[in-house]
Amino acid sequence: MTGTAAWSLASAARMQALDRFTIERLGVPGKILMENAGRALVDFILGHAEEGLASRGAEVVLACGPGNNGGDGFVAARHLTQLGVAVRVVLLADPSGLKGEAAAHHEMAMAVGVPMEVAQSGEGGPLLRRGVLVDALFGTGLTRPLEGRAAHLVERINALADTPEIVVIAVDLPSGIDADTGQPLGLAVAADATLTLGAPKIGLTLEPGRSLAGRVCVGKIGIADAIPGELPEEGAAAAQLWSPAQAGDALPPRPTAGHKGTFGHLLVVAGSEGMSGAAALAATSALRSGAGLVTLGCPAGLNDVIEAQCSEAMTVPLPETPGRALAAEGLEAVRGLAAERDAVAMGPGVGRRRETTELLRGLAARVDKPLVIDADGLAAFEGLLDTLKDRSAPTVLTPHPGEAARLLGSGAEEVNRDRVGAARELAFLSGSVVLLKGAATVAASPDGRVIINPTGGPNLATGGSGDVLTGLVGALVVQGSAGLEAAAVAAYVHGRAGDRIAAKRGDGGLLAGELAEELPAAMQELRDRGREGAEENGSRPSTLLAFPGT
Repeated sequence: MTGTAAWSLASAARMQALDRFTIERLGVPGKILMENAGRALVDFILGHAEEGLASRGAEVVLACGPGNNGGDGFVAARHLTQLGVAVRVVLLADPSGLKGEAAAHHEMAMAVGVPMEVAQSGEGGPLLRRGVLVDALFGTGLTRPLEGRAAHLVERINALADTPEIVVIAVDLPSGIDADTGQPLGLAVAADATLTLGAPKIGLTLEPGRSLAGRVCVGKIGIADAIPGELPEEGAAAAQLWSPAQAGDALPPRPTAGHKGTFGHLLVVAGSEGMSGAAALAATSALRSGAGLVTLGCPAGLNDVIEAQCSEAMTVPLPETPGRALAAEGLEAVRGLAAERDAVAMGPGVGRRRETTELLRGLAARVDKPLVIDADGLAAFEGLLDTLKDRSAPTVLTPHPGEAARLLGSGAEEVNRDRVGAARELAFLSGSVVLLKGAATVAASPDGRVIINPTGGPNLATGGSGDVLTGLVGALVVQGSAGLEAAAVAAYVHGRAGDRIAAKRGDGGLLAGELAEELPAAMQELRDRGREGAEENGSRPSTLLAFPGT
């Protein structure tokens, strides 16, 4: 990259470590960090609703919990009161239980006349009718479902949803969301906007946490970004999210004097009866993604059909089964083809016949070129993931949650409950880069690094979209991109192409072929952003930074 560093995403444990380091080693008092957080929250509130707060009857209601989140709310309440804004604090529990910095800032808020009330259990009227509701109940430390008075207060906050005169703002992350997975621990606040403090949390980039957080800004309040001398696996760099400029930087260069040999030759092994379109889509996508040459190896009986679907790719008819699927006897022919190409992508539309499975396993074991495995190709390695560790060349796996679940021996719901954890486990077990598809696609490498993708939407939920992604990953590999970066930038480009089409036509009705057609424009847009070398936030100094994950 050219200097546009990626966003580092923090887990709950990571954030606690940075907080301790800042206070204990750098000597920054916790009371000052809380003061900084509260002042950033004031700026965030006024940035969202300053004009609305000037209208008659408008107020800011801060729902404050017993910990640091509540302390941040007390600071904001004090400053807003001194600015002449109508403020009211609703406490989750009796203030006699407050401790440390939160207790100190509660006393300071009381001293300037901030009205305080303790939330009651059971029925209650609207928390406010016009203005801003601030969720300062719980932050990254929450590990269990909300219950009792806390659950009731969250229900009252969510009852304000879709009220035009009210903006709901969460501090750090919506209360009830797991900071590491984005999953609700039970009830969770649905916010219009979130001010996350210090660093963005992993859970704010994953569904449903991403949607429940609304628009996200990062408040830089003086907490250290890194701990000097720590090992890479201990650091925040283990999880990242890219901006458009960073994705553009990661795309392989397109030198003016380049020719088709410069940009690599990809072998695609794909197709079976009834699934010729998957093979054609993968090959077309690879060409649309800048590969100089693409050769498509397919069952002999489908060769004419696939040639008509994708005339720009070279095709090679391979030995087939009676049902027109790839036969095991074709292994030596495919090995010969792979020896003369720069990388291999296999799996789209190949089916799960025993002979085809034998071919794919043999290909992975005996070809020393980078390999992208997708779709039915992944099924060949169920129960055999560890055999991929023996490969001498890089491997990229591109499962959707159902495929990932079968590889892990679990269920798709379990995979989606912890997408980062599932992707990391697959990468470790297989020794491969894993691109776990879905809302907020996760790219993971065997060393634990993760890049979460912010692009894409529901229009990508269409047949053939994954085949387009396979060709895209393969094209980036033959153009020189490394495994994790190739997977991450492929997901970014794939999602961005879908976003561009959605902006013109909406979130439904996308055809996979149209997605492939949009790839060159999406890649050029990102290259232009990379050359600009500018972050989303521009050059203005600020403690509030717009976060591209939402």
